[in-house]
Amino acid sequence: MKKLLPIATVCLLAVSVQAGEWHVDKKVKDNQVKFTSEVVALTFDGTTDKVDGYIYWEGDTLFEKKNQFVFEVELASFDTGIGKRNRDMRDVLGTKQWPKAIFKGEIIHHQPDSTAHSYVATAKGFFSMHGVEKSMEVPANIVISSGYSKIISNFTVCLEDHNIEAPSIAAFVKVSEDVAVSVHFTMQHIQEKKK
Repeated sequence: MKKLLPIATVCLLAVSVQAGEWHVDKKVKDNQVKFTSEVVALTFDGTTDKVDGYIYWEGDTLFEKKNQFVFEVELASFDTGIGKRNRDMRDVLGTKQWPKAIFKGEIIHHQPDSTAHSYVATAKGFFSMHGVEKSMEVPANIVISSGYSKIISNFTVCLEDHNIEAPSIAAFVKVSEDVAVSVHFTMQHIQEKKK
């Protein structure tokens, strides 16, 4: 599996991000994970908003120490726009046995991007899908505002890396082993309660 899923950012922010954690804000309407698969002269997409996760760290600067990043997607919730294709995809992915794709790791690098409050980062960890866990690095862009952050990432998943056989559309015509994934979602900054 090649690069995957997100997360980013910088040291102390003028927007007053402090030690703590961020959670995926499930109320936001434009949270989305999208895959694009190709067959000779044909592409199709599947999308879902069933994404969850968090980023946690200790210290006074962004991702200073003991940071954790966890991200998961409900695979059976992807919609390709065609009912039969949705059912076939769930069978190929074995969603009854392995319902989620999960990334668990830490942010190993982050730096400011060219625009205000925008950063690029890399998370390193393990991506699990179809019962197979693979080490991977996930590139991400993050835009921080007061109280929330927008995370954007683009990466490629290789089906063969997760023991998933690319399905055939017709005799001798298989879906590509490499699937493009695009992720964007909003994380809410969680404030620690003062004692």
